Amino acid sequence: MGCFHSKTTHFHSPDDPSSNSHQANGNLVEEEEDRSPVFKEYSLNELRKATNGFSTDFIVSESGEKAPNVVYRGKLQNNRFVAIKRFSKQSWPDAHHFVVEAAGVGKVRHKRLVNLIGCCAEGDERLLVAEYMPNDTLSKHLFHWDKQPLPWEMRVRVAYYIARALDHCNAVNQKIYHDLNAYRILFDEDGDPRLSSFGLMKNSRDGKSYSTNLAYTPPEFVRTGRVIPESVIYSYGTVLLDLLSGKHIPPSHALDIIRGKSVLSLMDSSLEGQYENDDATKLVELASKCLQSEARNRPDTKFLLTAVGPLQKQKEVASRVLMGLPKYMAVLQTILSPLGQACTKMDLTAVHDILLKTGYKDEEGAENELSFQEWTQQVQDMLNTKRFGDIAFRDKDFKSAIEYYSKLVGMMAAPSATVFVRRAFSYLMNDQAELALRDAMQAQVCIPEWPTAFYLQALALSKLGMETDAQDMLNDGAAFETRRQNSWRS
Repeated sequence: MGCFHSKTTHFHSPDDPSSNSHQANGNLVEEEEDRSPVFKEYSLNELRKATNGFSTDFIVSESGEKAPNVVYRGKLQNNRFVAIKRFSKQSWPDAHHFVVEAAGVGKVRHKRLVNLIGCCAEGDERLLVAEYMPNDTLSKHLFHWDKQPLPWEMRVRVAYYIARALDHCNAVNQKIYHDLNAYRILFDEDGDPRLSSFGLMKNSRDGKSYSTNLAYTPPEFVRTGRVIPESVIYSYGTVLLDLLSGKHIPPSHALDIIRGKSVLSLMDSSLEGQYENDDATKLVELASKCLQSEARNRPDTKFLLTAVGPLQKQKEVASRVLMGLPKYMAVLQTILSPLGQACTKMDLTAVHDILLKTGYKDEEGAENELSFQEWTQQVQDMLNTKRFGDIAFRDKDFKSAIEYYSKLVGMMAAPSATVFVRRAFSYLMNDQAELALRDAMQAQVCIPEWPTAFYLQALALSKLGMETDAQDMLNDGAAFETRRQNSWRS
């Protein structure tokens, strides 16, 4: 969820007193500069084109067994990047009710929210359209990180920004947020955390408001099946536990740890040396207050802001810097395939998985040609060498993969772009970026407009510290990818 607009407020204090405000429902409401488009109804055809026919390649998340909803990334005809949530057929039978609910959420705008910009209720289809966030979820950065764990200062910033989003929702009488968890918090192009507006709407007209395990749901929901404003505070407390521990710990277990030992025993060991013990203790104590079994004993959103705000110590440092995001992440001006996104984020684990899944299918007819060659011992040797190389690549034995693929290159009459890409990746995993770059360039020679070849070159260039050239390669690969998508649509 997110849109690729630029901001000029990286270095402003998160609670800058110079920002404008006005009164709403007796509460002070921040008046944010809103660059999102006015909420509108989209046609199903528009959203189908934006997602290349709801292609599985465009899926960014799936959730819910009883109400399976899918979120796609998409690109509208005006080149706006969006996230599109597609509900199950039975979720909202009344189209008018769905549109009214969505329009109400669409009126809620804030720079700490992923704003809802549209919906579609056509036939049996029910879809929501929101800004696109390119830098993953809090869940990914906390539980499945690749390069570095989320630093302490960034975790405090997440806690504060989400409290601001919830406080704004309260101020405009949107007091119920459904199923607040680490998957609902996303990072925009600048690395700033935002709260998904999708959580302001239920997954279905009559469906449950919590899709997570009952161990993480507010006690009153377990007893009555109802969500009240205090339930949102309880869920905020579970997010605090995630931020503190770096794990998804059931609240009852976490509270047992806090009561039985020092509060610091809950802390993520990767954060050692990054925080003052008093600050960590204050955040643990706030989590305990939020997780009180009696709803009336939990704090309100104003208390959250008062408690978390003073714990921020590096307000002037941009989120992108704290998170170690590459500079070019903010300016990539196209929508990327999963491989393109993985390369942009230097997520080598994801790159390897995607290359394995893709196999040799981008080389039309290459395997068939091999199969119909005259069956000689030489051909058999070549097939065996390829098989051994593929097995080594699959098993992440990259030194052996290099050896087999190098032998295969010398045996093949016609070079294989996929073999060069796989060997390039293997070189990268062995810290041989220059050789990786050479092979990625050879792959481009084999298939001149193949996005994968450009993305692997970008990875190698980035490893060599050539960030500007890496950005150019990413943009070139993305441009060819967009051209492919447009040819599919036409």
